[in-house]
Amino acid sequence: MKRRDELLVGFTILLAMATVVGGALWLSEAHLGQGGEVYVARFRTVGGMGVGNPVVLRGVRVGRVEQIRLGDGDWVEAVLQIYPDVALTSTPAVIAASASLFGEWQASIVSFPSPNITDPNVRRDLELAAAVGDDVWPGSTLPDIGQLTAQAGRIASDIGAFSQRIETAFNDEAVVHLQSSIRDIGEIANQINEFAEQQTEIVGAVSSNVQVTSSVISETAIMLQRIIARVDSSTEEGALDSIVSSTVRVADDLQLAMSDFREFVGMVNANSASFERLISGADSVVTRLYEGDGTLARLVADSSLYVEANRAIIELRLLLAEIRENPRRFFKFTVF
Repeated sequence: MKRRDELLVGFTILLAMATVVGGALWLSEAHLGQGGEVYVARFRTVGGMGVGNPVVLRGVRVGRVEQIRLGDGDWVEAVLQIYPDVALTSTPAVIAASASLFGEWQASIVSFPSPNITDPNVRRDLELAAAVGDDVWPGSTLPDIGQLTAQAGRIASDIGAFSQRIETAFNDEAVVHLQSSIRDIGEIANQINEFAEQQTEIVGAVSSNVQVTSSVISETAIMLQRIIARVDSSTEEGALDSIVSSTVRVADDLQLAMSDFREFVGMVNANSASFERLISGADSVVTRLYEGDGTLARLVADSSLYVEANRAIIELRLLLAEIRENPRRFFKFTVF
């Protein structure tokens, strides 16, 4: 009887142990006796993720973390075992994050690049890991609840300090300054309104000037059209041909004048020696006149000839006057 009780107790203990192990395996979603593909993911840091943590794809467990090791270049590599017959994305990436508030972590397989990844830090980590190359999956780590709580605490303390500074700065004097600033803003608004009205008047004047200018331009365009019409009519009536022919005749006359001028220049060149002798003789005469050499120079330089000539003219006038008064004294007339 006693031995039977011992067997019953032993069987009960074994059954309980089997139940506990089976429940643990069922809760951990372990796949015993199944292999799978092994992949490596590259991280800067894996946070709280450890060996045995689940690997999930769209919320479904598809593997487990087999190993975590240090890699080259300050990277951390996580070896992931993926169950068979799992359809992965063409460009897989891994994001390690906290799965619950109790410190459990998991590795989520996502597609990268993807518009669903909006966190700039995650995108930066994945781009840096993918830039290394090879067949290793890029990975990134989200902060856990503890880090978020600590960050929130720091933000709350900063907000409290900022509130205290605002409360200290916002006293009665600050209110007075604020009221004064509001009044100044009102005055500035009034000035801006007046300036806008002035600018509106200026814009109106400019618009009227533009209209006047437009009318002038229109009149000028009409006059230009009339001139063009006159030119067209002149062209049709043969006036333009007459002008062209007159221009041709003037050009021919100019050519003849140029040929005559060339002949004159040739004659001047041919008689250049005579001109030189003439100029030399004139220069010699002028020089002799200037130096007082010769009869003409003496006549020019001596004023006595002028005085004598003047006296002779006076006496001649007196003689003529006397002849008019008493012609018989000088002339005798006889009649036969």
